[in-house]
Amino acid sequence: MKRRIHWVPIFLALAYAAFKYFSAEKFVNPETGEAHRVGMSENQEQRLGLQSYQQVLSEEHVVSSGPEVEMVKRVAGRLAAATGAAAKNFEWAVSVVQSDQVNAFCLPGGKIVVYTGILPVAQGEAGLATVMGHEMAHATSRHGSQRMLQSQLMQAAMAGAQFSVSDLDYQQQRTVIALLGGAAQYGAILPFSRGHETEADKVGLIYMARAGYDPREAIEFWKRMAKMGGQKPPEFASTHPSDGSRIASLERQLPEAMKIYEANRVR
Repeated sequence: MKRRIHWVPIFLALAYAAFKYFSAEKFVNPETGEAHRVGMSENQEQRLGLQSYQQVLSEEHVVSSGPEVEMVKRVAGRLAAATGAAAKNFEWAVSVVQSDQVNAFCLPGGKIVVYTGILPVAQGEAGLATVMGHEMAHATSRHGSQRMLQSQLMQAAMAGAQFSVSDLDYQQQRTVIALLGGAAQYGAILPFSRGHETEADKVGLIYMARAGYDPREAIEFWKRMAKMGGQKPPEFASTHPSDGSRIASLERQLPEAMKIYEANRVR
């Protein structure tokens, strides 16, 4: 019996993916004007964000007082006031976690966690506003919901591909699926993630400028991050832009950010 690829399953999977994409909620980012499709409602995002936030706080050592906590809260308050329409339904909260991790994140709905390990790299409020603004921009831009929809579409397409090659022998099936998986990873998933990082840099720069923090400090912060070393994959194989690409992008956005800053700086 001749083994062959069946095209009907993949066509059906692609049709389903197209239907799911075009029937998904459309979100227009008020800072960029760009329209995106998302996989969850705002209420669903906020519930998941709150659950994740509560779980993190239950598992980590939360610092409840001290000058570092006051600084983080002060920066968070100024940035939250600068987020505008995209965060109109957010209930902002921020916690500081004692950890050597050089990290911070903002969950959907505005739940922020800052690890103490990031503070020496921030070197003050403007550096901290850089990283917090970036993380808050991920939430206001609904990147998590966009990634969820992308994952659902990819799963549908891959399921169709698996049915399409089910008549091939096992090794052929593995080869085809591996090739398709690699194409999806390097051609769609990773570029999609890098695009989110670049967008979060851009929107975060706007937030910090509106909040009265000098956006030039964002470039200095990422230069310090670049010097921290460690093995990093090439950009095409990474979820994040390279340090050089990120800094160059911020430098291109700096003139517009400086206009916003000059209009909002504390004199």
